[in-house]
Amino acid sequence: MEASGPGVGAAGPPDDLRAGWVQEDLAAEFPRLALLFVSVQASSGRSPRGVRQRLRLLSDRLRGGQAIVMRQAPIPWAYRVFFRHIGIDPDAQRTPLEAAVLERLLRGGFKSRNLLDDALTIALVETGVPFWALDSEAVEGTLGLRAAGADETLGRAPQALPVPAGRLVVADERSPLAALFDDVAEGHGVTRHTTHMTLFTVRVAGVPQIHVEEAMFTCLEILRSG
Repeated sequence: MEASGPGVGAAGPPDDLRAGWVQEDLAAEFPRLALLFVSVQASSGRSPRGVRQRLRLLSDRLRGGQAIVMRQAPIPWAYRVFFRHIGIDPDAQRTPLEAAVLERLLRGGFKSRNLLDDALTIALVETGVPFWALDSEAVEGTLGLRAAGADETLGRAPQALPVPAGRLVVADERSPLAALFDDVAEGHGVTRHTTHMTLFTVRVAGVPQIHVEEAMFTCLEILRSG
């Protein structure tokens, strides 16, 4: 399947996992970079007992010593390397997995928040691959990766914040929806009214496709368990 949008599509999306577009100069600089997404009819709410138990088991498995060396594992390290390549200091803005592990250490465990957040956390900790979620009703066209242009904002809400020109963003075919590796813009995230979600991830060099697929299937399995 070919990706649509103003750039170069990533390769070979399996099953429901689709490849977004990547701005041409960005794809030339980082040929292994890809944005992958999947749409699912689901809503969020309180997690069922089985999901909360799964979080507790993850908390028990991930203690201080393991957390310290985790950044040196291949997938976390690949994201750290990519952070540096795009000018982000991973010791200042932590990679998604390191941020989750730090929160677990500070809070004494992975605390259940809601079905979606729990699914994203479990998939991230089990595979090292981060996913984010958008309300599909707030997405126009296909998602992709590009640099922000002049005078753009993150999202289309009246209170949308400006994004610096040149900052790498996840965008639909109308505007940026999130700064790369950051939270999605207000007005585009999943709420209690959401019935259809778009989950997306960013794959960088050194992250095998099979781990991306595993993270996706983990998210979908948990969301459908609710």
